[in-house]
Amino acid sequence: MILAGGPDHERQVSLASGAQVEKALRRLGYEVLIRDIQPHDLSALDEFEQWRGDALFVALHGPWGEGGTLQRILEQRSLPFFGCNAASAERCMDKAQTKQLLEQNDLPTPIYEVVGCHAPTLPLPLVLKPICEGSSIDVHLCRNKRELYEVQGELLRRHQRLLAEQFIDGLELTVGVLGGPEGDEALPPVQVNPATGFYDYQAKYERNDTEYVFDIGLPSQILELVQKQAVQAHTVLGCRHLSRVDFMVDLQNRPWILEVNTIPGFTSHSLLPKAAAQDGISWQQLVDRLVRLAIEGRIASTSGYGP
Repeated sequence: MILAGGPDHERQVSLASGAQVEKALRRLGYEVLIRDIQPHDLSALDEFEQWRGDALFVALHGPWGEGGTLQRILEQRSLPFFGCNAASAERCMDKAQTKQLLEQNDLPTPIYEVVGCHAPTLPLPLVLKPICEGSSIDVHLCRNKRELYEVQGELLRRHQRLLAEQFIDGLELTVGVLGGPEGDEALPPVQVNPATGFYDYQAKYERNDTEYVFDIGLPSQILELVQKQAVQAHTVLGCRHLSRVDFMVDLQNRPWILEVNTIPGFTSHSLLPKAAAQDGISWQQLVDRLVRLAIEGRIASTSGYGP
């Protein structure tokens, strides 16, 4: 069963991801149900238990569906599901907690501070974003004090805490990490070139002029380093099955980890499927591999049903 939709701001992206996964699974011959799920309506889980399905493919994006709350419900009900467990999902959704763990494990991440109503002390320009959101929702580059004042006031009307982060000038890369029988492996890095100069929600999902480049003008040792660091971040944060690690590589070719996404998108704009295809893994092969990882987790559980 595919779980999609949900209550978060990324609902439409989640529905699109779920629809793409459903098409792939049906073409592969799987028997598939796709259901919307909400905090006030968990009937899909009752249906799954009655149906005795093999696994749940969680295709939700955002704090409730991706950030540990839904995962904890699935664990409490001992249901087999694809993706990170609840503890890892919570860590990765909380950008400040993610950065703390990266720092503790000597993985580079831009300087940051958590702010509320007080102004950040970091020098301008800086990036201001919610602590717990995805898909670059409400992420803003603030170049001067006026922009900072206006953006911070606007964001605090929707979010209690914000993350102020050092702006890194350079190339934006993303690296998918995919689980497998021989361990986790990094997919080819993808360079992101938004036409607007900043990779926000519109550039990710609504515009068609963002370029995704595999022929990256960086030394091979730097590309190998970001792949190595992506797998390290995936491991340090306790990710499972797959993740997508976002980087900036500065003008001195130093990589900086921005965040780790535990349920990357599966839409036509999404980066992890593009990287898998570049590595010779077709869309259907990718989805099949992820489902099999979830099913293997169920089989390995001593209870017969397990996360």
